[in-house]
Amino acid sequence: MMAVSANHEGGFFIMDKDLVLEWIKSNNLKELHEYLKKQNVVDIAEFLHELDDSTLAIFFRILEKEEAANVFSYLDNEERNRLIKTFNNAEIVNVINELYSDDAIDFLSDMPANLVTQLLDKVDDGVRKDINHLLKYKDDTAGSIMTVEFIEFTKEMTVADALAKIKRVGIDSETVYTCYVVENRKLIGIVSAKSLMLSDSDVPIKDIMKTEFIYAYTSDDKEDIAKKMKKYDLIALPVLDVENCIVGIVTFDDAIDVLTEETTEDMQKMAAIVANDKPYLTTSVWEHARSRIVWLLILMFSATLTGSIISNYEHAFEVMPVLVSFIPMLMDTGGNCGSQSSTLIIRGLAIDEIKFSDFFKVVFKEFRISIVVGIVLGLANGIRIVVLNHDVYLAIVVSVSIIVTVMISKFVGCVLPIIAKRLKMDPAIMAAPLITTIVDTLAIMVYFSIASQIFRHSASEKPQSRKIL
Repeated sequence: MMAVSANHEGGFFIMDKDLVLEWIKSNNLKELHEYLKKQNVVDIAEFLHELDDSTLAIFFRILEKEEAANVFSYLDNEERNRLIKTFNNAEIVNVINELYSDDAIDFLSDMPANLVTQLLDKVDDGVRKDINHLLKYKDDTAGSIMTVEFIEFTKEMTVADALAKIKRVGIDSETVYTCYVVENRKLIGIVSAKSLMLSDSDVPIKDIMKTEFIYAYTSDDKEDIAKKMKKYDLIALPVLDVENCIVGIVTFDDAIDVLTEETTEDMQKMAAIVANDKPYLTTSVWEHARSRIVWLLILMFSATLTGSIISNYEHAFEVMPVLVSFIPMLMDTGGNCGSQSSTLIIRGLAIDEIKFSDFFKVVFKEFRISIVVGIVLGLANGIRIVVLNHDVYLAIVVSVSIIVTVMISKFVGCVLPIIAKRLKMDPAIMAAPLITTIVDTLAIMVYFSIASQIFRHSASEKPQSRKIL
Protein backbone atom coordinates (compact mmCIF):
# COMPACT_ATOMS: atom_id res chain seq x y z
CA MET A 1 0.00 0.00 0.00
CA MET A 2 1.29 3.42 -0.98
CA ALA A 3 2.03 5.77 1.83
CA VAL A 4 0.03 8.98 1.98
CA SER A 5 2.01 12.15 2.21
CA ALA A 6 0.39 15.19 3.70
CA ASN A 7 1.25 18.84 3.80
CA HIS A 8 -0.18 21.34 6.21
CA GLU A 9 -0.20 25.10 5.94
CA GLY A 10 -1.94 27.47 8.34
CA GLY A 11 -4.09 24.65 9.70
CA PHE A 12 -5.37 23.62 6.29
CA PHE A 13 -4.65 20.36 4.52
CA ILE A 14 -3.03 20.74 1.13
CA MET A 15 -3.91 18.05 -1.36
CA ASP A 16 -0.92 16.34 -2.93
CA LYS A 17 -1.47 16.80 -6.67
CA ASP A 18 1.39 14.54 -7.71
CA LEU A 19 0.18 11.77 -5.44
CA VAL A 20 -3.39 12.04 -6.76
CA LEU A 21 -2.24 11.99 -10.37
CA GLU A 22 -0.01 8.99 -9.66
CA TRP A 23 -2.96 7.08 -8.20
CA ILE A 24 -5.09 7.91 -11.22
CA LYS A 25 -2.31 6.93 -13.64
CA SER A 26 -1.73 3.62 -11.83
CA ASN A 27 -5.48 3.02 -11.58
CA ASN A 28 -5.17 2.84 -7.79
CA LEU A 29 -8.69 4.17 -7.39
CA LYS A 30 -9.41 2.50 -4.05
CA GLU A 31 -6.53 4.32 -2.39
CA LEU A 32 -7.59 7.58 -4.01
CA HIS A 33 -11.18 7.06 -2.87
CA GLU A 34 -10.10 6.66 0.77
CA TYR A 35 -7.82 9.67 0.46
CA LEU A 36 -10.61 11.91 -0.88
CA LYS A 37 -13.02 10.90 1.88
CA LYS A 38 -10.72 12.72 4.32
CA GLN A 39 -10.65 15.97 2.31
CA ASN A 40 -12.80 19.06 2.57
CA VAL A 41 -15.21 19.43 -0.38
CA VAL A 42 -14.11 23.05 -0.89
CA ASP A 43 -10.47 21.98 -1.25
CA ILE A 44 -11.48 19.22 -3.66
CA ALA A 45 -13.46 21.70 -5.78
CA GLU A 46 -10.46 24.03 -5.91
CA PHE A 47 -8.18 21.13 -6.81
CA LEU A 48 -10.32 20.22 -9.83
CA HIS A 49 -9.19 23.40 -11.59
CA GLU A 50 -5.73 21.87 -12.01
CA LEU A 51 -6.89 18.71 -13.82
CA ASP A 52 -7.33 18.21 -17.54
CA ASP A 53 -10.69 17.11 -18.94
CA SER A 54 -10.02 13.37 -19.06
CA THR A 55 -8.52 13.24 -15.57
CA LEU A 56 -11.29 15.50 -14.27
CA ALA A 57 -14.00 13.03 -15.27
CA ILE A 58 -12.23 10.09 -13.65
CA PHE A 59 -11.50 12.04 -10.50
CA PHE A 60 -15.10 13.21 -10.08
CA ARG A 61 -16.57 9.73 -10.60
CA ILE A 62 -14.43 8.38 -7.76
CA LEU A 63 -16.20 10.63 -5.26
CA GLU A 64 -19.13 9.27 -3.32
CA LYS A 65 -22.53 10.44 -4.54
CA GLU A 66 -23.23 12.92 -1.74
CA GLU A 67 -19.66 14.19 -1.69
CA ALA A 68 -19.70 14.63 -5.47
CA ALA A 69 -22.85 16.75 -5.24
CA ASN A 70 -21.30 18.94 -2.54
CA VAL A 71 -18.13 19.40 -4.60
CA PHE A 72 -20.23 20.22 -7.66
CA SER A 73 -22.04 23.00 -5.78
CA TYR A 74 -18.71 24.75 -5.13
CA LEU A 75 -17.55 24.69 -8.76
CA ASP A 76 -17.81 27.76 -10.96
CA ASN A 77 -19.75 27.68 -14.22
CA GLU A 78 -16.68 26.95 -16.32
CA GLU A 79 -15.73 23.85 -14.31
CA ARG A 80 -19.35 22.67 -14.25
CA ASN A 81 -19.54 22.92 -18.01
CA ARG A 82 -16.30 20.94 -18.33
CA LEU A 83 -17.78 18.17 -16.21
CA ILE A 84 -21.17 18.17 -17.91
CA LYS A 85 -19.50 17.55 -21.27
CA THR A 86 -18.10 14.28 -19.90
CA PHE A 87 -21.35 13.16 -18.21
CA ASN A 88 -24.26 11.28 -19.65
CA ASN A 89 -27.79 12.35 -18.71
CA ALA A 90 -28.06 9.69 -16.01
CA GLU A 91 -25.00 11.05 -14.22
CA ILE A 92 -26.33 14.61 -14.44
CA VAL A 93 -29.64 13.46 -12.99
CA ASN A 94 -27.83 11.80 -10.08
CA VAL A 95 -26.03 15.05 -9.33
CA ILE A 96 -29.28 17.06 -9.44
CA ASN A 97 -30.98 14.57 -7.13
CA GLU A 98 -28.23 15.02 -4.53
CA LEU A 99 -27.98 18.81 -4.74
CA TYR A 100 -29.92 21.07 -2.42
CA SER A 101 -32.74 22.79 -4.26
CA ASP A 102 -31.11 26.24 -4.33
CA ASP A 103 -27.86 24.79 -5.71
CA ALA A 104 -29.83 22.81 -8.29
CA ILE A 105 -31.53 26.01 -9.46
CA ASP A 106 -28.16 27.75 -9.84
CA PHE A 107 -26.92 24.83 -11.90
CA LEU A 108 -29.97 24.52 -14.15
CA SER A 109 -30.26 28.28 -14.76
CA ASP A 110 -27.10 28.18 -16.89
CA MET A 111 -28.28 25.26 -19.05
CA PRO A 112 -30.35 25.34 -22.27
CA ALA A 113 -34.11 25.23 -21.64
CA ASN A 114 -34.64 22.08 -23.72
CA LEU A 115 -31.97 20.18 -21.78
CA VAL A 116 -33.43 21.35 -18.46
CA THR A 117 -36.81 19.97 -19.50
CA GLN A 118 -35.27 16.61 -20.43
CA LEU A 119 -33.38 16.36 -17.14
CA LEU A 120 -36.35 17.33 -14.97
CA ASP A 121 -38.38 14.54 -16.53
CA LYS A 122 -35.84 12.04 -15.17
CA VAL A 123 -35.16 13.36 -11.66
CA ASP A 124 -37.02 12.18 -8.58
CA ASP A 125 -40.60 13.43 -8.27
CA GLY A 126 -39.92 15.29 -5.05
CA VAL A 127 -36.84 17.00 -6.48
CA ARG A 128 -38.71 17.96 -9.65
CA LYS A 129 -41.56 19.43 -7.62
CA ASP A 130 -39.17 21.53 -5.51
CA ILE A 131 -37.24 22.79 -8.54
CA ASN A 132 -40.38 23.70 -10.49
CA HIS A 133 -41.65 25.50 -7.40
CA LEU A 134 -38.50 27.59 -7.13
CA LEU A 135 -38.24 28.30 -10.86
CA LYS A 136 -41.46 30.33 -10.77
CA TYR A 137 -39.87 33.07 -8.67
CA LYS A 138 -38.31 36.10 -10.34
CA ASP A 139 -34.59 36.63 -10.33
CA ASP A 140 -33.26 38.91 -7.59
CA THR A 141 -35.99 37.85 -5.16
CA ALA A 142 -35.77 35.85 -1.95
CA GLY A 143 -37.74 33.06 -3.62
CA SER A 144 -35.01 32.59 -6.23
CA ILE A 145 -32.24 31.91 -3.68
CA MET A 146 -34.13 30.06 -0.95
CA THR A 147 -34.02 26.31 -0.36
CA VAL A 148 -36.99 24.15 0.60
CA GLU A 149 -34.93 21.67 2.62
CA PHE A 150 -35.52 22.70 6.23
CA ILE A 151 -36.72 21.02 9.43
CA GLU A 152 -40.14 21.82 10.82
CA PHE A 153 -41.78 20.87 14.10
CA THR A 154 -45.22 21.14 15.65
CA LYS A 155 -45.63 22.89 18.98
CA GLU A 156 -46.98 19.70 20.59
CA MET A 157 -43.75 17.78 19.96
CA THR A 158 -41.31 17.23 22.82
CA VAL A 159 -37.59 17.90 22.71
CA ALA A 160 -37.02 14.14 22.40
CA ASP A 161 -39.38 14.01 19.40
CA ALA A 162 -37.61 16.96 17.80
CA LEU A 163 -34.13 15.47 18.23
CA ALA A 164 -35.36 12.18 16.81
CA LYS A 165 -36.72 13.98 13.75
CA ILE A 166 -33.43 15.84 13.26
CA LYS A 167 -31.59 12.51 13.29
CA ARG A 168 -34.08 11.12 10.78
CA VAL A 169 -34.29 13.96 8.22
CA GLY A 170 -31.34 16.20 9.10
CA ILE A 171 -29.08 14.61 6.49
CA ASP A 172 -31.36 15.97 3.75
CA SER A 173 -31.75 19.43 5.28
CA GLU A 174 -29.70 22.50 4.44
CA THR A 175 -29.20 23.30 8.11
CA VAL A 176 -30.14 21.80 11.48
CA TYR A 177 -29.00 24.72 13.60
CA THR A 178 -32.34 26.50 13.29
CA CYS A 179 -35.66 24.64 13.07
CA TYR A 180 -39.15 26.00 12.49
CA VAL A 181 -42.40 25.46 14.34
CA VAL A 182 -45.46 25.44 12.09
CA GLU A 183 -49.20 25.16 12.53
CA ASN A 184 -51.29 24.63 9.40
CA ARG A 185 -48.19 25.60 7.39
CA LYS A 186 -48.09 28.95 9.23
CA LEU A 187 -44.79 29.79 10.90
CA ILE A 188 -45.43 30.36 14.61
CA GLY A 189 -41.96 30.03 16.11
CA ILE A 190 -38.32 29.02 15.75
CA VAL A 191 -36.12 26.72 17.80
CA SER A 192 -32.32 26.59 17.81
CA ALA A 193 -30.34 23.39 18.08
CA LYS A 194 -28.70 24.86 21.19
CA SER A 195 -32.08 25.18 22.91
CA LEU A 196 -32.92 21.59 22.06
CA MET A 197 -29.67 20.22 23.40
CA LEU A 198 -29.88 22.21 26.64
CA SER A 199 -33.51 21.31 27.40
CA ASP A 200 -34.92 18.22 29.06
CA SER A 201 -36.24 15.58 26.71
CA ASP A 202 -39.86 15.81 27.94
CA VAL A 203 -40.14 19.61 27.51
CA PRO A 204 -42.71 20.62 24.84
CA ILE A 205 -41.43 22.60 21.88
CA LYS A 206 -43.98 25.36 22.58
CA ASP A 207 -42.17 26.09 25.86
CA ILE A 208 -38.76 26.74 24.30
CA MET A 209 -39.65 28.18 20.89
CA LYS A 210 -39.21 31.87 20.13
CA THR A 211 -42.32 33.57 18.85
CA GLU A 212 -40.53 36.80 17.93
CA PHE A 213 -38.33 36.25 14.90
CA ILE A 214 -37.04 37.83 11.70
CA TYR A 215 -38.54 36.67 8.42
CA ALA A 216 -38.90 37.64 4.78
CA TYR A 217 -41.34 37.22 1.92
CA THR A 218 -40.68 35.45 -1.38
CA SER A 219 -40.99 38.72 -3.32
CA ASP A 220 -38.43 40.63 -1.21
CA ASP A 221 -35.25 41.73 -2.96
CA LYS A 222 -32.44 39.25 -2.37
CA GLU A 223 -29.94 42.01 -1.60
CA ASP A 224 -32.24 43.31 1.15
CA ILE A 225 -32.48 39.76 2.48
CA ALA A 226 -28.71 39.40 2.60
CA LYS A 227 -28.36 42.74 4.39
CA LYS A 228 -31.01 41.72 6.91
CA MET A 229 -29.18 38.47 7.66
CA LYS A 230 -25.93 40.38 8.09
CA LYS A 231 -27.58 42.94 10.35
CA TYR A 232 -29.09 40.33 12.68
CA ASP A 233 -26.27 37.73 12.38
CA LEU A 234 -28.66 35.04 11.15
CA ILE A 235 -27.58 31.57 10.07
CA ALA A 236 -30.86 31.12 8.21
CA LEU A 237 -33.88 33.30 7.45
CA PRO A 238 -37.38 31.85 6.98
CA VAL A 239 -39.21 32.89 3.81
CA LEU A 240 -43.01 33.21 3.79
CA ASP A 241 -45.55 33.45 0.99
CA VAL A 242 -48.41 35.95 0.78
CA GLU A 243 -50.46 33.77 3.15
CA ASN A 244 -47.67 33.79 5.75
CA CYS A 245 -46.95 30.11 5.18
CA ILE A 246 -43.29 29.11 5.34
CA VAL A 247 -42.10 27.94 1.93
CA GLY A 248 -38.33 27.93 2.36
CA ILE A 249 -35.25 29.39 4.03
CA VAL A 250 -32.30 31.46 2.91
CA THR A 251 -29.01 30.29 4.41
CA PHE A 252 -25.98 32.40 5.22
CA ASP A 253 -23.86 30.93 2.39
CA ASP A 254 -26.42 32.13 -0.16
CA ALA A 255 -26.50 35.53 1.55
CA ILE A 256 -22.71 35.79 1.24
CA ASP A 257 -22.96 34.90 -2.46
CA VAL A 258 -25.54 37.65 -2.96
CA LEU A 259 -23.45 40.27 -1.15
CA THR A 260 -20.36 39.25 -3.14
CA GLU A 261 -22.30 39.47 -6.38
CA GLU A 262 -23.76 42.87 -5.53
CA THR A 263 -20.38 44.21 -4.39
CA THR A 264 -18.78 43.07 -7.64
CA GLU A 265 -21.56 44.70 -9.63
CA ASP A 266 -21.21 47.99 -7.71
CA MET A 267 -17.44 48.01 -8.22
CA GLN A 268 -17.92 47.52 -11.96
CA LYS A 269 -20.47 50.31 -12.16
CA MET A 270 -18.25 52.62 -10.13
CA ALA A 271 -15.51 52.03 -12.68
CA ALA A 272 -17.95 52.77 -15.53
CA ILE A 273 -18.11 49.13 -16.65
CA VAL A 274 -21.28 47.31 -17.63
CA ALA A 275 -21.94 44.68 -14.95
CA ASN A 276 -20.69 41.19 -15.79
CA ASP A 277 -20.74 38.24 -13.38
CA LYS A 278 -18.24 36.11 -15.32
CA PRO A 279 -14.74 35.56 -13.90
CA TYR A 280 -12.09 37.88 -15.35
CA LEU A 281 -9.91 35.18 -16.89
CA THR A 282 -12.81 33.31 -18.50
CA THR A 283 -14.31 36.44 -20.05
CA SER A 284 -13.29 37.03 -23.65
CA VAL A 285 -11.41 40.13 -24.80
CA TRP A 286 -14.43 41.20 -26.84
CA GLU A 287 -16.76 40.91 -23.83
CA HIS A 288 -14.36 42.94 -21.69
CA ALA A 289 -14.12 45.63 -24.36
CA ARG A 290 -17.88 45.72 -24.93
CA SER A 291 -18.60 46.12 -21.21
CA ARG A 292 -16.25 49.10 -20.96
CA ILE A 293 -16.59 50.94 -24.24
CA VAL A 294 -20.19 52.18 -23.82
CA TRP A 295 -19.52 54.30 -20.76
CA LEU A 296 -16.15 55.39 -22.14
CA LEU A 297 -17.87 56.72 -25.25
CA ILE A 298 -20.46 58.56 -23.17
CA LEU A 299 -17.83 60.10 -20.91
CA MET A 300 -15.57 60.95 -23.85
CA PHE A 301 -18.24 62.88 -25.70
CA SER A 302 -19.46 64.55 -22.52
CA ALA A 303 -15.93 65.79 -21.97
CA THR A 304 -16.20 67.80 -25.21
CA LEU A 305 -18.25 70.28 -23.22
CA THR A 306 -15.17 70.99 -21.14
CA GLY A 307 -13.17 71.51 -24.31
CA SER A 308 -15.70 73.96 -25.69
CA ILE A 309 -15.58 76.00 -22.46
CA ILE A 310 -11.78 76.16 -22.60
CA SER A 311 -11.90 77.30 -26.22
CA ASN A 312 -14.05 80.27 -25.20
CA TYR A 313 -11.19 81.54 -23.09
CA GLU A 314 -8.44 81.42 -25.72
CA HIS A 315 -7.89 85.16 -25.31
CA ALA A 316 -7.03 84.55 -21.66
CA PHE A 317 -4.27 82.15 -22.68
CA GLU A 318 -2.77 84.84 -24.88
CA VAL A 319 -2.59 87.25 -21.97
CA MET A 320 -1.58 84.69 -19.31
CA PRO A 321 -0.24 81.49 -20.93
CA VAL A 322 0.66 80.16 -17.46
CA LEU A 323 -3.08 79.70 -16.74
CA VAL A 324 -3.07 76.61 -18.96
CA SER A 325 -0.52 74.83 -16.80
CA PHE A 326 -2.86 74.79 -13.79
CA ILE A 327 -5.86 73.26 -15.59
CA PRO A 328 -4.79 69.57 -15.13
CA MET A 329 -4.07 70.11 -11.45
CA LEU A 330 -7.39 71.86 -10.88
CA MET A 331 -9.41 69.21 -12.74
CA ASP A 332 -7.62 66.33 -11.01
CA THR A 333 -8.13 67.88 -7.57
CA GLY A 334 -11.83 68.40 -8.21
CA GLY A 335 -12.29 64.90 -9.60
CA ASN A 336 -10.41 63.31 -6.70
CA CYS A 337 -12.42 65.22 -4.10
CA GLY A 338 -15.69 64.27 -5.79
CA SER A 339 -14.62 60.63 -6.00
CA GLN A 340 -13.76 60.54 -2.30
CA SER A 341 -17.18 61.86 -1.32
CA SER A 342 -19.12 59.66 -3.74
CA THR A 343 -17.26 56.52 -2.65
CA LEU A 344 -18.08 57.09 1.03
CA ILE A 345 -21.70 58.00 0.30
CA ILE A 346 -22.23 55.03 -2.02
CA ARG A 347 -20.80 52.70 0.63
CA GLY A 348 -23.05 54.27 3.28
CA LEU A 349 -26.09 53.81 1.06
CA ALA A 350 -25.13 50.21 0.25
CA ILE A 351 -24.98 49.17 3.92
CA ASP A 352 -27.99 51.31 4.91
CA GLU A 353 -25.78 53.59 6.99
CA ILE A 354 -27.11 56.60 5.07
CA LYS A 355 -30.74 57.16 4.08
CA PHE A 356 -32.49 59.86 2.05
CA SER A 357 -33.71 61.43 5.28
CA ASP A 358 -30.05 62.16 6.08
CA PHE A 359 -29.71 64.30 2.94
CA PHE A 360 -29.17 67.65 4.65
CA LYS A 361 -26.95 66.14 7.34
CA VAL A 362 -24.69 64.67 4.67
CA VAL A 363 -24.60 67.89 2.63
CA PHE A 364 -23.79 69.99 5.69
CA LYS A 365 -21.02 67.63 6.79
CA GLU A 366 -19.46 67.53 3.32
CA PHE A 367 -19.72 71.33 3.15
CA ARG A 368 -17.69 71.68 6.34
CA ILE A 369 -15.19 69.09 5.11
CA SER A 370 -14.84 70.91 1.80
CA ILE A 371 -14.03 74.19 3.58
CA VAL A 372 -11.24 72.59 5.59
CA VAL A 373 -9.82 70.62 2.64
CA GLY A 374 -10.22 73.52 0.22
CA ILE A 375 -8.43 76.03 2.44
CA VAL A 376 -5.52 73.67 3.08
CA LEU A 377 -5.10 72.81 -0.62
CA GLY A 378 -5.61 76.43 -1.67
CA LEU A 379 -3.05 77.81 0.75
CA ALA A 380 -0.52 75.13 -0.19
CA ASN A 381 -0.83 76.00 -3.89
CA GLY A 382 -0.89 79.73 -3.24
CA ILE A 383 2.37 79.60 -1.31
CA ARG A 384 3.96 77.43 -4.00
CA ILE A 385 2.96 79.84 -6.79
CA VAL A 386 4.20 82.92 -4.90
CA VAL A 387 7.54 81.23 -4.26
CA LEU A 388 8.03 79.82 -7.77
CA ASN A 389 6.13 82.25 -10.00
CA HIS A 390 6.36 85.43 -7.91
CA ASP A 391 2.79 86.36 -8.91
CA VAL A 392 0.37 87.16 -6.12
CA TYR A 393 -2.65 87.58 -8.41
CA LEU A 394 -2.04 84.20 -10.05
CA ALA A 395 -1.73 82.64 -6.58
CA ILE A 396 -5.07 84.18 -5.58
CA VAL A 397 -6.75 82.91 -8.78
CA VAL A 398 -5.54 79.33 -8.33
CA SER A 399 -6.14 79.24 -4.56
CA VAL A 400 -9.66 80.62 -4.74
CA SER A 401 -10.44 78.34 -7.71
CA ILE A 402 -9.29 75.29 -5.76
CA ILE A 403 -11.38 76.22 -2.71
CA VAL A 404 -14.53 76.74 -4.81
CA THR A 405 -13.84 73.62 -6.91
CA VAL A 406 -13.40 71.45 -3.83
CA MET A 407 -16.67 72.75 -2.39
CA ILE A 408 -18.52 72.07 -5.65
CA SER A 409 -16.99 68.62 -6.13
CA LYS A 410 -17.81 67.54 -2.56
CA PHE A 411 -21.37 68.74 -3.03
CA VAL A 412 -21.80 66.93 -6.35
CA GLY A 413 -20.10 63.81 -5.02
CA CYS A 414 -22.48 63.47 -2.07
CA VAL A 415 -25.73 64.68 -3.65
CA LEU A 416 -25.84 62.64 -6.88
CA PRO A 417 -25.66 59.15 -5.27
CA ILE A 418 -28.37 60.06 -2.75
CA ILE A 419 -30.64 61.39 -5.48
CA ALA A 420 -29.99 58.26 -7.56
CA LYS A 421 -31.00 56.09 -4.60
CA ARG A 422 -34.17 58.16 -4.17
CA LEU A 423 -35.05 57.67 -7.84
CA LYS A 424 -34.69 53.87 -7.44
CA MET A 425 -31.44 53.90 -9.44
CA ASP A 426 -28.18 52.22 -8.48
CA PRO A 427 -26.04 54.86 -6.71
CA ALA A 428 -22.93 53.16 -8.11
CA ILE A 429 -23.63 54.67 -11.55
CA MET A 430 -22.98 58.09 -9.99
CA ALA A 431 -19.42 57.10 -9.22
CA ALA A 432 -16.00 58.47 -10.02
CA PRO A 433 -16.03 58.64 -13.87
CA LEU A 434 -19.38 60.45 -14.15
CA ILE A 435 -18.77 62.77 -11.21
CA THR A 436 -15.27 63.56 -12.49
CA THR A 437 -16.69 64.58 -15.88
CA ILE A 438 -19.26 66.88 -14.27
CA VAL A 439 -16.74 68.38 -11.86
CA ASP A 440 -14.19 68.97 -14.65
CA THR A 441 -16.69 71.12 -16.53
CA LEU A 442 -17.68 73.10 -13.46
CA ALA A 443 -14.05 73.51 -12.36
CA ILE A 444 -13.03 75.08 -15.68
CA MET A 445 -15.98 77.47 -15.58
CA VAL A 446 -15.09 78.51 -12.03
CA TYR A 447 -11.38 78.83 -12.83
CA PHE A 448 -11.73 81.19 -15.77
CA SER A 449 -14.54 83.16 -14.18
CA ILE A 450 -12.35 83.88 -11.16
CA ALA A 451 -9.33 84.55 -13.38
CA SER A 452 -11.30 87.05 -15.46
CA GLN A 453 -12.52 88.93 -12.41
CA ILE A 454 -9.20 89.06 -10.56
CA PHE A 455 -7.03 89.89 -13.54
CA ARG A 456 -9.51 92.53 -14.70
CA HIS A 457 -9.15 94.08 -11.24
CA SER A 458 -5.36 93.83 -11.39
CA ALA A 459 -5.34 95.38 -14.83
CA SER A 460 -7.34 98.36 -13.57
CA GLU A 461 -4.70 98.89 -10.87
CA LYS A 462 -1.76 98.33 -13.22
CA PRO A 463 -2.99 99.20 -16.69
CA GLN A 464 0.46 99.03 -18.17
CA SER A 465 1.28 95.59 -16.88
CA ARG A 466 -1.78 93.54 -17.93
CA LYS A 467 -4.47 93.62 -20.57
CA ILE A 468 -8.08 93.04 -19.55
CA LEU A 469 -9.14 89.42 -19.97
